[in-house]
Amino acid sequence: MSLEKIKSDRLGKLECIKASNLNPYPTEVSRQRILVSRALKKFEEYSASKKLLCLAGRLRLIRLHGGSSFADLEDESGKIQLFFKKDELAQKDYEFFTDNLDIGDFIKAEGELFQTQKGEKTLLVKKFHLLAKTLNQLPDKWHGLTDTEERFRRRYLDLLMNKDISQRFRQRSAIIKNLRTFLEARDFIEVETPILQSLPGGALAKPFKTHLNALDIDLYLRIAPELYLKRLLVGGFEKIYELGRCFRNEGMDKSHNPDFTMLEFYWAYVDYEQLMELTEELFEFLVPELEIEYQGNKIDFTPPFKRISMRDLLFKELSIDIDEASQEEMMKELAARGAKPEDDKACRAVDALFKIVRPKLIEPTFVIDHPLEMSPLAKEKEEKTKKKYAQRFQLIIGGLELVNAYSELNDPSEQAKRLREQEKLHKEEARYDEDFIEALEYGMPPAAGWGLGVDRLVMLLTNSPSVREVILFPAMREKNE
Repeated sequence: MSLEKIKSDRLGKLECIKASNLNPYPTEVSRQRILVSRALKKFEEYSASKKLLCLAGRLRLIRLHGGSSFADLEDESGKIQLFFKKDELAQKDYEFFTDNLDIGDFIKAEGELFQTQKGEKTLLVKKFHLLAKTLNQLPDKWHGLTDTEERFRRRYLDLLMNKDISQRFRQRSAIIKNLRTFLEARDFIEVETPILQSLPGGALAKPFKTHLNALDIDLYLRIAPELYLKRLLVGGFEKIYELGRCFRNEGMDKSHNPDFTMLEFYWAYVDYEQLMELTEELFEFLVPELEIEYQGNKIDFTPPFKRISMRDLLFKELSIDIDEASQEEMMKELAARGAKPEDDKACRAVDALFKIVRPKLIEPTFVIDHPLEMSPLAKEKEEKTKKKYAQRFQLIIGGLELVNAYSELNDPSEQAKRLREQEKLHKEEARYDEDFIEALEYGMPPAAGWGLGVDRLVMLLTNSPSVREVILFPAMREKNE
């Protein structure tokens, strides 16, 4: 039978239900409703007492057998068999079930628990009510399980038909809860900063632009909350964090989505060395067993994590000494490997070289001490070398950049100078934030800041190959495109 015919039949049933003066979409269910999981857990007690139970959920299977019928009822917690018997129900009610209900409909069922001869725990239905009539047939075997694009477009069916996917998003929720628990146990407080900002700052990225009619001003979706969080350090807060969405109008791949979830925290009177220690503690908390598998690799989180400077890493893997190599030499190395930076600036070349190496870093690795020109908001290392380096680290695990952190620059004159230089070099991506510089002039304590890509963390901890697998509704083209 075609999907069009199935929908037409269901619309006909909907009209019959309405003609019977029944509401196919009532509001009230029952205050006495319990979850299927509770009914199964306390089955012995409930079945022995003949206690009348109220369950509610979606019909997932219907088997009609003349004067008796079976169905599976599923809610968020589990699935149970229902037994509809003409002798237990009024004839009109039984016929209403057989004539008008379909797989996918939501019902409320009241009855007693018993065990069938085959040993299946079952609810003998004494009465039932339709809660919501469905018009589209649920697929028996959802083709989207093999069609990735369709899975993402119709995530509701993906969740409904694939319990592994549903469980992955429950894990995501638990991971986010644990992040908050970890920070709040250490006296960090959660704050909120603007998502619509007059200037896009805190990172080098192309922003999304919009217009606020009420004030007749252009605004940008934030690319990072960093500069506002630092204003709060100026205002006297010493341990703060924000967990929320950020937006970057750039490319998409397995680890990038235009809107994504970021966790940033700032901690006064510490430096990036202490943040590395705290990061190790965080992963001990998130992964108590200290070992996971990610995309075929065993990853061990036993501290201390490996540390290597950006300079030493690139020299070890590519035989390029970024302290000595010219821009031309770095560009030649990139060309030989079929890669190129976004532009011809030296810091872009170093970053492009790092991206070649990064997939090789499987075990948790702190890549420390980045070239200063890559880190305009970070403090400079005090050791004198030919090239200037920042007190910064990135945590790489499974080839993914999970964390970016550094000792925060709090010298207003130096920060103003760097932002001006950044604005000249990156006209499309950088804006000079005069208000932020003024805030620094009132004094910001020494501090360190830390940013985590939450979606990538969930990828790692759920062994997911793509960021789109851990975002409920990832960005997609319109289907007709």
